[in-house]
Amino acid sequence: MTSANAAAAPVASNLSFVQPTTISAWGSYLAQIDRVTPYLGPLARNAETLRRPKRIMIVDVPIELDNGEYAHFEGYRVQHNLSRGPGKGGVRYHPDVTLEEVMALAAWMTVKNAAVNLPYGGAKGGIRLDPRALSCKELERATRRYTSEIGVIIGPQQDIPAPDVNTDAQIMAWMMDTYSMNVGASSPGVVTGKPVHLGGSLGRAKATGRGVFVMGCDAMRRLGLPVEGARVAIQGFGNVGSTAAVLFAAAGAKIVAVQDADGAVFNDAGLAVEKLAGHVRRHGTVAGFAEAEKLDREDFWDVACDVMLPAALEGQIDVVRAERLKARLVLEGANGPTLPQADDILASRNITVLPDVICNAGGVTVSYFEWVQDFASYFWTEEQINQRLDKIVLDALHHIWDTAMRLNISLRTAAFVVGCERVLTAHAERGLYP
Repeated sequence: MTSANAAAAPVASNLSFVQPTTISAWGSYLAQIDRVTPYLGPLARNAETLRRPKRIMIVDVPIELDNGEYAHFEGYRVQHNLSRGPGKGGVRYHPDVTLEEVMALAAWMTVKNAAVNLPYGGAKGGIRLDPRALSCKELERATRRYTSEIGVIIGPQQDIPAPDVNTDAQIMAWMMDTYSMNVGASSPGVVTGKPVHLGGSLGRAKATGRGVFVMGCDAMRRLGLPVEGARVAIQGFGNVGSTAAVLFAAAGAKIVAVQDADGAVFNDAGLAVEKLAGHVRRHGTVAGFAEAEKLDREDFWDVACDVMLPAALEGQIDVVRAERLKARLVLEGANGPTLPQADDILASRNITVLPDVICNAGGVTVSYFEWVQDFASYFWTEEQINQRLDKIVLDALHHIWDTAMRLNISLRTAAFVVGCERVLTAHAERGLYP
């Protein structure tokens, strides 16, 4: 059977990356909160609120398969913190989705939205299924049933889903339509990442990858690392990795290695990125690309590069890979790709990490633009979108970088300081409802 995402094959390449460690994503998040708490001053007294999701919904997603049989999938929607506004965060379809993973992803969204100073709280969702094993119609049924089940807690002013791993504009269109039918009125603002002609925003599909590139270039400038001629290795070649690859290559960098769930390829002189993207569209993987050498999965982490860009799943850089990494800068296009202990090793080796909660915030920033445009029913040009995106993410990065220098802490801890201070300040000012 074919997936609804078959036409966007790079998205499906995140299905089966090997997880190098047993630590949970939620455990990593809690460790990060422990690290930031000493820098929160009087606000630390309320830090416990950051360790507890506000609301968790677990739903059964039953559908009728094309052969007439019934299948049941488990779905989740977690709202971690809503002190600064409605929940915001994507929905992922993956056979390994767990509640703890979704909790962590929602919590990272809380910090990310606050670090970039968007008026959102953090949320995330997912269904434990393999989209490649379902037909387009089966995937639509699962999406519509999931949307109906979580419909009581989502809405334009409550919680706004968006695409994530293995979901795309079509999935968002089905979610918007289902929610609209259930409330009896067209509600484009209930999701972002929609098709443009249904109220989606220009520039949204490439926003996360563009943000990684823009902030990556700024970090490289600060580190005295020229973009032109820089060697870049990328794990994951979906929307984020492929967009960043195109932009870095256009700026003169050499994309020397790319890994996805089915293989890895290497070219010391630089991969032909546009040709590689075409190969992925045709074959669903980077494996077998003719103008490159095959690279063993673990050898990918030994590639000599200036920039490592993990853009796949969480937990990919553990202590072993952190010791082997040959980069000067890590750009976290994925959520939670580096474990806390690996962070320490990278710091000891003078490898700078631009953390996920700022590095991949371009997507949610343009999602915010889409949400605003939907309310106004007035839409901006892609040039306006990109200009506003660049300003917001660079302003946020500069503030976080200055905080890191002032407190002599890592960029990740600095991003958490900025984000958590804003969340806990809002929490304190709102007070506790009796």
